[in-house]
Amino acid sequence: MDGDFRTSFVREPAALKHFPALVLNADYRPLSYYPLSLWPWQEAIKAAVLERVQIVAEYDHTVRSQRHEFRIPSVVVLKEFVKPQKRVAFTRFNLFLRDEFCCQYCGGKGDLTFDHVVPRSRGGITSWENVVAACSPCNLRKGSKTLRQSGLRLRKPARAPTAEEMQIHGRRFPPNYLHDSWTDYLYWDAELDA
Repeated sequence: MDGDFRTSFVREPAALKHFPALVLNADYRPLSYYPLSLWPWQEAIKAAVLERVQIVAEYDHTVRSQRHEFRIPSVVVLKEFVKPQKRVAFTRFNLFLRDEFCCQYCGGKGDLTFDHVVPRSRGGITSWENVVAACSPCNLRKGSKTLRQSGLRLRKPARAPTAEEMQIHGRRFPPNYLHDSWTDYLYWDAELDA
């Protein structure tokens, strides 16, 4: 390990956060695309030492313990298959992902909030089937009116997404950082160029 790298870790331990490991299921697919299934480098090394994962790609950097030197894993594969979650949690983030970060009234991608299609003041509930992503101007325009009263129309019906749909949507919105060693595993089911 080169001295400059080690001293930068000692001076700035947060620098190690820059070495996340992509976590793949036993079938070599990411556990999730959005958020992308990543572990801190410490968790990846711990899982490798405990023989819970296989390391398939590594960074060029190493870390040392008292007795060992480890190359930092960049891609790890679980040795046992983890059954994907079927139920999608109803969260603000998942709602925006379902609606592909677009206002469901005008299609705008700006300052998003959420809107109850049937307003709560009229008995509407907070559920997948009644809440959509909306930009602030559309949300203000609609207010506590019905769709008919506001003159707005939904671009697509509000409904609960499946886990598979959320994975597909997640692939369209890659994170800000993708290490080169990850690309072969993230989009392996995409059509290959001839």
